[in-house]
This record gives sequence, C-alpha cells and structure tokens, in this order.
Amino acid sequence: MKIPAGLYLAYLFQFLIAANVLLAFALGEYSQVFTGVIALGLTLVPAVATRRWNITLPWQVNLLIVLSLYLHIAGEIRGFYMLYYPYYDKIAHLISGITVSVLAFVIVLLLDRFSRLNLSRWMIVGFVIIAAMAMEGFWEIYEWLFDTFLGTNLQYGLDDTMLDMIFVLVGSVIVALAGNRHLSRFSKEEITGRLVIPKGPPAK
Repeated sequence: MKIPAGLYLAYLFQFLIAANVLLAFALGEYSQVFTGVIALGLTLVPAVATRRWNITLPWQVNLLIVLSLYLHIAGEIRGFYMLYYPYYDKIAHLISGITVSVLAFVIVLLLDRFSRLNLSRWMIVGFVIIAAMAMEGFWEIYEWLFDTFLGTNLQYGLDDTMLDMIFVLVGSVIVALAGNRHLSRFSKEEITGRLVIPKGPPAK
C-alpha cells in the first residue's frame, strides 16, 4: 500500500520535534526537554490507536497532530513565540484549535456509531466547539500554573489569553462548519467509514 506524501511530512515534523528536544538538552533547558518528550510521545498516539483498535486514521489527522505539537515545541525551545510575537502564537493556536476540533469530530462520530448514541447533527457540531474550547481552557490553566510556580513566561496578560481563546474558537468553528456541511450531504456512517475504517475486532 502506497504511503501518502503527507505522511512523510508528518514524519519530518516528528524528526524536528526530536531535534528540538536534543537542542533543549544541550542548552540545559530540562523543563523543555520534558515537554518535548511528552509531545514526541503524543505524536505516536495515532499509531498506537491504529494497532490497538484496528482502525486507520486519515494521514491528515496525523499531520495536524504532529504539526500542532511541533509549533509549540519549536516556539518554546527556539524562541519563535517571542521572536515572531504575536503572529506565531496566534497561528499556533488557530492550528491547535483546528486539530483538537478534527479529533473531537472523529471521536464523537465513533462514540455515536459504536455506543449507539444517535446524536443529532447539531449535537455533534456543538460537541466539536465545546471540546476545543475546553481543551484551550485547560491549556491556559497549564500555562498559568507554570508561570506561577515554575517562573516561566508563557502568558503575556489578559489580552493575549483572550486572543488565544478566540483563535482556537475560530479554528473550531471552521471545523464545525465543515463537519456540518458533510453531515448534511452524507450519513454519519458514511463519514465514519471515510475517517476511521474498522479493520476488525479490538485487540485483547
């Protein structure tokens, strides 16, 4: 089976995350090393899910996950957040919002299909936006905790935090609108079949 070119791009970003982790280690930025290792581990989640539950996620999902994590790691370790502030930060939040929303869309469709929830189109669309904003809320709490107790400088005031949340909201609305359009044209089963293709019973 031919590997999509976009998947090689995802592998490239994984390599760049690993390279940034090594750079942080060389610079003695051990908190960034820890964050980078966690991020690198998260990029492997789609592969683990594929093997554990015998499903095939679209390569676009893998690429979005890796790209979002790379933007954060490079922003911190290489100083892109400060160097290109506020543009880099807002683009990173926009892409993160899109990524989380796409994952939420996939997850809610899976839950609907295999748990027989029979969710309406508007419930699915609403879940996408709520999930993205919830994750953004947790992210801002994480940044505040690090700034307060570890002396980092992840937040730049109320305006910065509110703009971060707005850009995540914009990303989630984009995905929600796209999801709503697909749900109006195709059944939930058809969309699930395209997004996540079951290969067999879950591994025990």
